[in-house]
Amino acid sequence: MGRFAIDHDLHLHSQLSLCSNDPQQTADALLAYGEREGLSHICVTDHYWDENVPGASGWYAAQNFAHVQGILPLPESEKCAFHFGCEIDMDRFLTLGISDKTMDAFEFIIVPTSHLHMSGFTIAPEDTSVARRAELYMQRNHALLDMDLPFEKMGLAHFTCSLMAKNCEGSRDDILNAISDADFAELFARVARSGMGVELNVSLTDPQSADTMRPYRIAKEQGCKFYLGSDAHHPAGLDAARARFEGVIDALELCEEDKFRPFG
Repeated sequence: MGRFAIDHDLHLHSQLSLCSNDPQQTADALLAYGEREGLSHICVTDHYWDENVPGASGWYAAQNFAHVQGILPLPESEKCAFHFGCEIDMDRFLTLGISDKTMDAFEFIIVPTSHLHMSGFTIAPEDTSVARRAELYMQRNHALLDMDLPFEKMGLAHFTCSLMAKNCEGSRDDILNAISDADFAELFARVARSGMGVELNVSLTDPQSADTMRPYRIAKEQGCKFYLGSDAHHPAGLDAARARFEGVIDALELCEEDKFRPFG
């Protein structure tokens, strides 16, 4: 098959995400981006914690279902299908912030297992060592895969996000390098069997990106399918998305056969 086509962006934030809160990041602006870039599918994935699931942090509690559905109805286009999704988190007790009551309301659901920066919520305050972060990182991923979830419409968000190293004694690559190829292979074999997608948004201008690519190469070897997600919170993120996508597609030598297709 041909080269992996840039025809979607399935990780987009609107102004409703509290870490965006950007009046320019509207639903209309997101759709205009999709049309401008010739995308067939885009998905808004604002941060969300289901009010039916106890344990939300103060920041997440405000981003309940009533809040995220404030973007509806989504604007329509004959060129670009606009989907309603969400980004849900997992707390340090391995509780996932979504319930069966709202699962069906979303067309696509992404989970950032790399969110090891929320001290007291996703990790304990004392979890600052590289070894402990690597342990928690893998624990969160395997715990997710142990759940009974609709993985066919789910994605593993920004798997190598630098947030995993916030307030850590080492860097993101120190944490990733503490995980063996064999352990990554075991994990990604499970991801492939589950049917869940793996998100690509690595920037190759990042000086650490060469090390950061290792998990994605292993994921490809294990048969995982990939999707593109800019994680754009502001218009500048939309403008930078295509160059980032081009770089990672070339680095992994991806073809259309490697694409995750939650919308057919």
